[in-house]
Amino acid sequence: MQKTLIIAGVLLIMIGILWSWVVKVPIGRLPGDIVINRPGLKIYIPMTTMVLISVIVSLILWLLKK
Repeated sequence: MQKTLIIAGVLLIMIGILWSWVVKVPIGRLPGDIVINRPGLKIYIPMTTMVLISVIVSLILWLLKK
């Protein structure tokens, strides 16, 4: 538990330091994300973004278990 908290803290600090670069990464505007724009209605379904984030989180958790 302590190791997990330390790693999470280090990751948050790294993201904070690199925030100006992280903001420019086009996460959320990837091909495969569904956007429906109609008058009075805007629906955004980030399908590709959700899959990418899921793969990254799964890989990180797998590496932490090793």
